[in-house]
Amino acid sequence: MPQPEEKRDELAADRDAIAAGSGHRGRLRARLLGGGAEALADYEVLEYLLFAAIKQGDTKPVAKALIARFGSLAGVLNADAKALQSVKGVGETSAAALKSVALAARRMARIEVQQKPILGSWQALLDYLTIDMAHLTVERVRVLYLNTQNRLVLDQHVGDGSIDEAAIHPREIIRQALDIGATALILVHNHPSGNPEPSRADIQITARIAEAGRLLGIVVHDHIIIGSQGHVSLKAKGLI
Repeated sequence: MPQPEEKRDELAADRDAIAAGSGHRGRLRARLLGGGAEALADYEVLEYLLFAAIKQGDTKPVAKALIARFGSLAGVLNADAKALQSVKGVGETSAAALKSVALAARRMARIEVQQKPILGSWQALLDYLTIDMAHLTVERVRVLYLNTQNRLVLDQHVGDGSIDEAAIHPREIIRQALDIGATALILVHNHPSGNPEPSRADIQITARIAEAGRLLGIVVHDHIIIGSQGHVSLKAKGLI
């Protein structure tokens, strides 16, 4: 059983650790507020986000463990909540704090896309799609339907799985455009492998949809493939 003197030493050590942690948090806060976008390393950004859920103690080991597990800050923020909680020190509250940041980033990027003509704000579109799709673990297909001003009318999730005619029906995509009064569309899907280079199936289905659109006055502006290693535009490659 600890003697009174030993217990006092333990309490003093605990107070010193709390004070040191508080000082570290204060220094991070000052750097964040005064140092601009690159003031903090990726793991330090995670440290600061974890402060909201972990009221006391050192969050640096948890932040570094998350980076090691998911590879990057973006990988952490886009990870599944249950996967986040598999990392020692991350509970439900911490996972929710991290997921809320990812949700806020998606909504900010989506607003940028919705407020302007898409063809005039192409980088905003790419940023939104990258945030939303680059770290998905399944292949997802979307169609962005546009009106005559090239504003977004509908962002439709067509399905998950390989992009071929079993999953995507060109006539249905064009029929949807006619039903909602869209005059153009952009095809989007992701490659979970990370490599955004188009496959033969990607090129073939794009050609079929573009041909079906031409017959009915629906323009296929592009097919964008998103991966963690970047993005590819089939139009820029001369494939549309």
